[in-house]
Amino acid sequence: MKKKVYLTLQNGTSFQGVRFGATGDITGELVFSTGMVGYMETLTDPANYGQIVVQTFPLIGNYGAIRKDVESDKAWVSAYIVREICDEPSNFRSEGTLEAYLKEQGVIGVYGVDTRELTKILREKGAMNARISSKPLSEEEIKALSAYSVKDGVQTVSPKTQTVYGDDNAKFTVALWNFGAKNSTINHLTEKGMRVVSLPATATAEEVLAVNADGIVLAGGAGNPAENTATIEEVKKVLGKKPLLGLDYGHAFVALALGAKTAKQKYGHRGGNQPVKCLKCGRVYISSQNHGYDVVKESVKTGDIQFVNVNDGSCEGIDYPELKAFTLQFVPEACDLGNVENPLYKKFLALMEKEKENA
Repeated sequence: MKKKVYLTLQNGTSFQGVRFGATGDITGELVFSTGMVGYMETLTDPANYGQIVVQTFPLIGNYGAIRKDVESDKAWVSAYIVREICDEPSNFRSEGTLEAYLKEQGVIGVYGVDTRELTKILREKGAMNARISSKPLSEEEIKALSAYSVKDGVQTVSPKTQTVYGDDNAKFTVALWNFGAKNSTINHLTEKGMRVVSLPATATAEEVLAVNADGIVLAGGAGNPAENTATIEEVKKVLGKKPLLGLDYGHAFVALALGAKTAKQKYGHRGGNQPVKCLKCGRVYISSQNHGYDVVKESVKTGDIQFVNVNDGSCEGIDYPELKAFTLQFVPEACDLGNVENPLYKKFLALMEKEKENA
């Protein structure tokens, strides 16, 4: 039996839909993702902690639930909004329906919503809080929505223990300061010939350096990066000590540690089709991104801005040659060029190679 549900935005706009997945009411930050595929990755990306995600592609679930595609060991979204849900997926890798997966993960789903209209509102007004409820909200309940914010994102999504990935005989060992890194990030590092020692966000600079790795990778994150003041102070202590690659919040943390500022974007960059331009070579890459904050370009006093977003001109990457470091707001896999060696991973490997030669 179909159960009616209400999606109410903090500006008072309300949509009616139908429940699927888990039951219940929930409040979250309403954002949209433009990926045509990859809903399993979206659901399990730690960066989506505390968020109600609207999928802009109209039909979701057509290839079922595929657990090998997940980015972490659980779904992190607060809720999931789609136009149409596929009840009978067709794919040789499918392990069940999307609805069954959401029920298992305790994620509330809503379908039958005009996601095109909803996305237009978010593009024009910006990301905002919303609530999924069984009954229409009162005026007082709508006013209360503005008080919600995603708190302690990094501490929540970061792993709690140290873990080692990859071949013990790998040429390079990297210390991954794991603020909620995706599985795909770890997999790509190991595929490029690196042994990865993952440390939790609560690790100190001393503990990261104690790994005695050839390089340091900062990756993952959720919530407002600037609220992580203790982590930013620890990041400052490792700069210049080892070759460093900052991804996702690693990009923001390094910039913040060097005196730059971050700001919340109007509606963020979420999806697999974000164009970024290399200011040095002029090449434009179509990248995968998932974030709602960026480094304010005008506040960058240390380092050279290397990449910008073609759509809005925001900062997507910074080089810090004197610190043997560079950071990216997008994932390096976005720069894979067929059989050509990935230039960004190649750059990080070259930094570690040079460090070995100079040791």
